[in-house]
Amino acid sequence: MRERLLDAADRLFYREGVRAVGIDRVLADADAAKASLYQHFGCKDQLVASYLERRTADARASVESYLANTPPSQRALKFFDWVVAWAESKDFRGCPLQHTVSELTDASHPARAIAHDQRAWFTERFLEWTTSAGVKDARATARALIVLFDGAVAGSEMDGPQRASDARWMAKKLLAG
Repeated sequence: MRERLLDAADRLFYREGVRAVGIDRVLADADAAKASLYQHFGCKDQLVASYLERRTADARASVESYLANTPPSQRALKFFDWVVAWAESKDFRGCPLQHTVSELTDASHPARAIAHDQRAWFTERFLEWTTSAGVKDARATARALIVLFDGAVAGSEMDGPQRASDARWMAKKLLAG
């Protein structure tokens, strides 16, 4: 039942947003009783956090799998190929973390902690990748690549996957020094 609830939340929250989708819609989509929600998650806030936890775990696994056979020195640029492929996928609707955080005004919401952890994970990866690439200022380049990633995802949602390709082009320039 927990997975059915998460599946329904994932579909609805990603497509429509966490504030627009009420618990009754999630329950109806999952064909579940309200007691199931409370038993597995306690409240909507925890369901939202669990949705983001699942999304971040899936994203990390996807990135790591995509980059597994890429030499460490080339991973920063290859990551943007992953971003392009994601932006070109038929179900792409932008970044679920960006969407959710923009909807949640409470800084103590449990989903914000998940988003913060994912940001820290990306920060660590970009620093590893830029260090392995031997760029002059790995830390500053890593920060710039995060900005490019954010813009690529948001821009691709609005303008199409060309924005992800544009970000890849700029990442290549940054990494070349």
